[in-house]
Amino acid sequence: MIEKIINQSILSLVEGDITQETTNAIVNAANSSLMGGGGVDGAIHIAGGPKILEECKNIRAQSGRLPAGQAAITTAGSMKTRFVIHTVGPIWHNGDKNEPEILASCYQMSLKIAEENGCKSISFPSISTGAYGYPVSLAAPVAINTVVDFLMKDTAIQLIRFVLFSSRVFDAYAEAVRQRVEVGCSDLRK
Repeated sequence: MIEKIINQSILSLVEGDITQETTNAIVNAANSSLMGGGGVDGAIHIAGGPKILEECKNIRAQSGRLPAGQAAITTAGSMKTRFVIHTVGPIWHNGDKNEPEILASCYQMSLKIAEENGCKSISFPSISTGAYGYPVSLAAPVAINTVVDFLMKDTAIQLIRFVLFSSRVFDAYAEAVRQRVEVGCSDLRK
């Protein structure tokens, strides 16, 4: 585990299963249909049960497919968290299709929705680095820089945790944190 204090909030990295998180919200690396899928998306839909799919269907009926870089919120069904924030990451096309900007927007929009819903804590997976093929070594700095930039402003969010599914992904995020450490960040523990 790695934790940093950033402007009185905590940025944390852990290796684990996001469906077991107890933060106020977890983020789902969803597909634009919001109907579930593989990887993190499938695990969240299975762990949360049919209530999440029902709410996703309602979102789809009202707004259509969720575009890449956007986010929507549902309850968490039977999971320990209160909310699931669904965001659609970019599919990797060698960085030629604005992938870094779209990925940053996933984190920004998820954090905005979390704040609007009174969340004090939120857990993220590594968005777009599974089936969507975004290289972890490139995605991790985008994620960390976006979150640190967010925490440098006034926010009610006290904890942002990245829950990473393997040691390889954890190591890439840890390196991104090490490279971003600046004035205003201090070690809590390594």
